[in-house]
Amino acid sequence: MTDSAIPIIGLSGGIGAGKSEAAKALAKMGCVVADADELAKSALDSPAMVDQIVSWWGPEMLDAQGLVDRGQLASVVFEHKEAMERLEGLVHPHVEAERQAIFDSAQPGTRALVIDAPLLFEVGLDEACDIVIFIDASRETRLRRLAEHRGWDAMELDRREVRQLALDTKRQRADHVLVNEGDPESLAASLSAILDTL
Repeated sequence: MTDSAIPIIGLSGGIGAGKSEAAKALAKMGCVVADADELAKSALDSPAMVDQIVSWWGPEMLDAQGLVDRGQLASVVFEHKEAMERLEGLVHPHVEAERQAIFDSAQPGTRALVIDAPLLFEVGLDEACDIVIFIDASRETRLRRLAEHRGWDAMELDRREVRQLALDTKRQRADHVLVNEGDPESLAASLSAILDTL
């Protein structure tokens, strides 16, 4: 639990379940959202991070514009645990500092602060939250979305999820589980009902 006057909500869920959709809905309801993925992407574009990544894994990590090629980077870090830990050690402090800055700038009347983070439980961010909402969807639905939006297949999904806590564990540790099979209005209504209880 937090001592903040503004409640903190953690968003968790399987890859492709719709955490970002839930975060957008909460933002429309007057919440301030910190998106860990977006903050990490921004961090990777900084010159200092680009230089560090090249020093570790070589210039082949860069795209034609001289920025970090996230596909190339993923091919390294998802195959080697040590590389993933090294990258997380570089990026996570930046993400945490940016998230705190976003939350510190929240205006009075903000309904909640939202941490949208794929590794919410893995890095202990759930402990900073008043409640955790798990966004759920069937594997079939998630695979369809990931194929449409990211070009991933089942093998790519498995390769990434094996690095995370089991979905069943995340469900059990969450305060609320919301099923998101493609009805944005129902998802928004469920989120609004939870907000009203805070």
